[in-house]
Amino acid sequence: MLPTSTTTTIPKPPSPCFPNSTTASPKSPKLPYLSAIDRKPSSSSLQFQPYFFLPNHVRLWLLLFIISLQIIILLMARTLHLSHRRSHFPSHPHHHLLQNPPNISSTSPSSSFSPPQNCSFGRIFVYNLPVVFNQELLDNCVELDPWHSRCRALSNDGFGSKATGLSGIVPEDLVPAWYWTDQFAMEIIYHNRILNYKCRTMEPDSATAFYIPFYAGLAVGKYLFKYRWKDRDRYCEMILKWLQEQPHWNSSGGWDHFITMGRITWDFRRTKDEDWGSKCIYLPGMRNITRLLIERNPWDYFDVAVPYPTGFHPRSDSDVLEWQDFVRNHNRKTLFCFAGAPRDTIKNDFRSLLLRQCMNVSGLCRAVDCAGTRCSNGTSLVLEAFLDSEFCLQPRGDSFTRRSIFDCMVAGSIPVFFWHRTAYLQYQWFLPNDPKSYSVFIHRNEVKNGTSIKSVLESYSKEEVKKIREKVIEYIPKLVYAKPKEGLESIKDAFDVAIEGALKRIKEQKQFGHKWK
Repeated sequence: MLPTSTTTTIPKPPSPCFPNSTTASPKSPKLPYLSAIDRKPSSSSLQFQPYFFLPNHVRLWLLLFIISLQIIILLMARTLHLSHRRSHFPSHPHHHLLQNPPNISSTSPSSSFSPPQNCSFGRIFVYNLPVVFNQELLDNCVELDPWHSRCRALSNDGFGSKATGLSGIVPEDLVPAWYWTDQFAMEIIYHNRILNYKCRTMEPDSATAFYIPFYAGLAVGKYLFKYRWKDRDRYCEMILKWLQEQPHWNSSGGWDHFITMGRITWDFRRTKDEDWGSKCIYLPGMRNITRLLIERNPWDYFDVAVPYPTGFHPRSDSDVLEWQDFVRNHNRKTLFCFAGAPRDTIKNDFRSLLLRQCMNVSGLCRAVDCAGTRCSNGTSLVLEAFLDSEFCLQPRGDSFTRRSIFDCMVAGSIPVFFWHRTAYLQYQWFLPNDPKSYSVFIHRNEVKNGTSIKSVLESYSKEEVKKIREKVIEYIPKLVYAKPKEGLESIKDAFDVAIEGALKRIKEQKQFGHKWK
C-alpha cells in the first residue's frame, strides 16, 4: 500500500541477490527504465497520475514487485507462526517438564522410511510430544510398579526379554521370534512401529489422522495402587492441556486424533474419587479421541479393542507361514485345557469350577494352576498346554477379557468362551464375524447348573474341529505384533489392522462431516 503523505516514492524492484531488498546497492548501475520514477515526483508527476497512465513496461515491473512483496510477507508470517507454535507450551505446574523434546527411538523416520505410497485411507501425523509423556516414563521404569522394576518387561522396544526354555517346544528356527512380552506393553510397541509406518507424514496439513504417543497406561499404572486419585489424573490433565494449544487439535476438537492406551478401558473410567483408576476418559477433551485399548467399553464408539501383545513376534512373512504350518500339524494330546488362578476370596468363583471340571476328567484336560506368579512372563507352561490341547477354556479375567485368549489362539487352540463380552463384543476388527467359525460358546450359567464341558466339546466331530481350527490359524497374523519396525513384507499384523481401521473411520468421519464437540 502506498504511503498517504503528499509525496510518494515508488520503491525500486528487488535486487537479484537480495529478493527482499528495496534499495539498490550504491555500486549497482542504475537501470535505464527506472530513470523516470527513481526521483521525488513533482506536482505534475507520478503521484497525481492514475496507474493506467503509466507506460506499459513500468506497470509490468510495478505489478511484479507487488506480487513478489506479497509472497515475501506471506512466507515471513508462516515462519513466525510455526516458530510460535513450537516454542509455546501451556501454563501448568509441570511447565518445565513440557519443554523437553521427545527421545523415543527417533521422532524422525528411520533411514529406510520412504514417502507414503498406496495410502488409500490417508496419512498419519505423529505429534512430537515432550518426553514427560513417554520417554521419561521408560527412563524411570523402576518406579512404574510399587513392588518391582518394570525395566526388563519393557525392554527391546516393548517386546521384553528374549524367551528362553522353548527348545523342543517350538521350531528351533522360530525360537528367536519369541519374547516374554508384557501384556501392558502395547503403547511402546505401537509408538515404535508408527514412527516407521509407510503412511506417516511429516506435514500435519496433509494428515488424515493425528497420533498422540502418550503412554497413558504406564502413567496411570504407576499410581493405581498406593497413591491418591489426583496423582492418577495428573498426566492425563497435562497432555490435554498440551493438546489444547495445538492448532490441528483445536480445528477438530480431537475427533481426528487417536491414542493407544495400553490397559483396559476401566482403568481410565473412575467416576468417584475413591474408586479405582483415573478419570482420563471422562476429562473434557478426551471424549472425541479414538482410543486403542486392550479392552473396550462396548457401548463407547471411540473405544477400539486391539489384541493383547503375545510372545510371538514374527520377523518375516516366512515366520508367520512356518508357525501356521507348525500349529496346524502339531499333535494335540488332550481335549481341552485351562490355565488360570482360582479366586478363593470370591464366592462361587467360576474359575475354581473350571479347574474342578478339568481335574475330574483325567487325561482329557490339562490344568495349569497360575496361582502366584507361576504363569507370569518367563515360563513356557501355558504355551505347552495350549499347543497340546484341541480347545482352551477362556473365562473372563480380572475384567471381561484376558491375554490368555490370544496366547491360546496363536497356539492354534480353539477358544471356549462363557461371556459374550470376553471376545465377541471386543475385537471385531481382528476376529471373524461369525463367532461359531472360530470358537465355542457355553453360557456360564449352564456350567454352574451342571453342564459337562467335556461332553459339549466331545460332541464336535474331527472334521468340525479341523474346520474351526483352520479359521483360528487363518487369523493368527491379525493377532500378533511383528518384530520389524517397518512391519512384515506383505502380511498385515495386528498393528496394521488397527492403524488402517483407525484411519478408515477418521477418513469416513471427515467425508461425511461428522464432528462431536
